[in-house]
Amino acid sequence: MRFTLSVLLGLTALPVYAFDEFISRDGHRLLEGGKEFRFAGIHAPELHRIEDDARGACAADPRGWGQYFRWPTADEQENWIKALVKSGHRAMRVYVLSVATPSDAECGRETHILPPVQADGMPRLNEAAMVHYDRMIALADQYGLRLILPFIDHWKWWGGREQLAAFYDESADDFYDTESKTYAAYQDIIRQVINRTNTITGRVYKNEKAIMAWETGNELRDSTEPFVRTTAALIKELDSNHLVIDGTYLKVNKFALDDPNVDIISNHFYTTNNNNNPEQVLSDLQAIDGKKVYLIGEFGLRDAEGLNDIMQTAVHSDYNGARAAGVFIWGFRGHRHNGGFYWHKEYTGHYSYHIPGFPEGDANEERKVVNLVRTAQAQMVGLDAPAPLPKPEPPKLRAIADPRERIDFLGAPLGRTYRIERATDASGPWQVIGDNISDGLQEYRPYEQALFRDTDDLVPGQMYYYRVVARNESGESDPSNVAQVVLP
Repeated sequence: MRFTLSVLLGLTALPVYAFDEFISRDGHRLLEGGKEFRFAGIHAPELHRIEDDARGACAADPRGWGQYFRWPTADEQENWIKALVKSGHRAMRVYVLSVATPSDAECGRETHILPPVQADGMPRLNEAAMVHYDRMIALADQYGLRLILPFIDHWKWWGGREQLAAFYDESADDFYDTESKTYAAYQDIIRQVINRTNTITGRVYKNEKAIMAWETGNELRDSTEPFVRTTAALIKELDSNHLVIDGTYLKVNKFALDDPNVDIISNHFYTTNNNNNPEQVLSDLQAIDGKKVYLIGEFGLRDAEGLNDIMQTAVHSDYNGARAAGVFIWGFRGHRHNGGFYWHKEYTGHYSYHIPGFPEGDANEERKVVNLVRTAQAQMVGLDAPAPLPKPEPPKLRAIADPRERIDFLGAPLGRTYRIERATDASGPWQVIGDNISDGLQEYRPYEQALFRDTDDLVPGQMYYYRVVARNESGESDPSNVAQVVLP
C-alpha cells in the first residue's frame, strides 16, 4: 500500500506536494517557475528544535546560559508552518543544527550532531533529532514554504563551532582552518545532511524542492576565502539542485562575489553591530553590485518604526536594478502543543513575536510588527496591501482531567480569540462558558498557569462535554473536537 504524506504524518489530508520546481538564480534575482521570487517574514528559528524558556535555565550548564530544549510535536510543526504560510510567508530561514555539549544529559536535552564513536572519527547525526527535521521539510513542501537551512553556528548557544572542535581537542577558531580536524568534521556533516533520505517523503535531501538554499552557517563572521570557496564547492559538488548562501555577516566577501558556487550574499543587522538601519541595505546592495542575490537573513530588536524603515528600504530600494530578494525580522515563536505560545525574551527586553499578533504583546509592538511584515510581503509580490487573513481552522482541544483545574487546547493558526462551550450531552445544546479568551499571553508558563478553567458549579459524577471555537476578523472556525470528562 502506498501511503500519502498526510497519512504518514498523521495530518489532515491535503495535496501531497506544493512545489513543482526548485528555486533557481538568474544573476541577482531568485526565480520560481520563471518568475521573480521575493519574500519577507518574521524569522522562525525553531521549526525543528525549541528553547523552552518557560522552564528557565539549567544550572548544570557551565556556559552560564543553559536553556532547556525540546523537540516539536507534529501538531506544533504543522500549526507553525500553517500560521506562517496563511499569514503571507513564502520562505523561511530556520536556525542551525545543534551540536552536543557535555552538559546535555544533565540538562535533559538532545542535539542534532553527536560526537564520534571513536577518537578522531566523524560526528554522527542523531536520528531521533533528524526525524523532526525530516518532518519540517515534509510539512514545508505540503503547505508551500521554502526553507533556508544553515549548517553550523559561529556561536555556542545551540552548540556550534566551539563544541564541534571540542570533539577533537581543537579550538573554536580551528573550525575556519580548512586543514583542521574540525573542518573535516564540518565537511562530513554537510555530506551526511545533503545525502540523508527523508524518512517521511522518501527523498534524499538534495532532491527536496522545499529546500531553497543551504547556508554555510549562522553568522560565520571569521570566514576566510579558503573556507568559503572550499565549503561552497563541496555543497555544489554534492547537490546541484539547491542554492548556496555565504553565511558570513557584517561584511561582503569580495571573493564570494566571483565564486561560481556562491549564489546568495547575506547580512544580519543589529544595533549592537552598529548596522541596524536602512543605510546598511543600500551599502550592501552597492557592495554586491548585482553580482549575487542579496538576503537580509536577520534584523530586529528595535522599535516598530525603525523596523519598518529598514523593511521598506529592503522592499523598494535598488542599486542598478538589483534589489533584496528576501528579508526577515527576528523572531517568531509558535503555539505550544497544549496551548499558549512559546516565547523568548532578548537582552534588549524585546520578546519573540506571535502571529497574528495580540493585545498582550502591545508593549512589544507585536501587532504593529506583524502588520508591517504583512504589508511588505504584499509589496514583494506587487500588491499594495495584504489580503485579509483567512478565518481560522478549528483548534485542537486536549484531553481534560479536571476542567476546574485547566482546559488546554492548541490554538488555531491565525486565531485571535476563542469561545469555550460546555454541554451535558455530546450533541448539545452548548452553553458558552468563556468568550473572547486569548492565548496570546507573553511569558505564558504552562507549568504554573492555565489558559482557561471552568469556574461554574459542576456536579461530581456528571459527564460533561467541551469544545472550542476560534475567531479572527474574517470569521470563526468550525468547533474543535469534543472532549468529555466525568468529574471525580
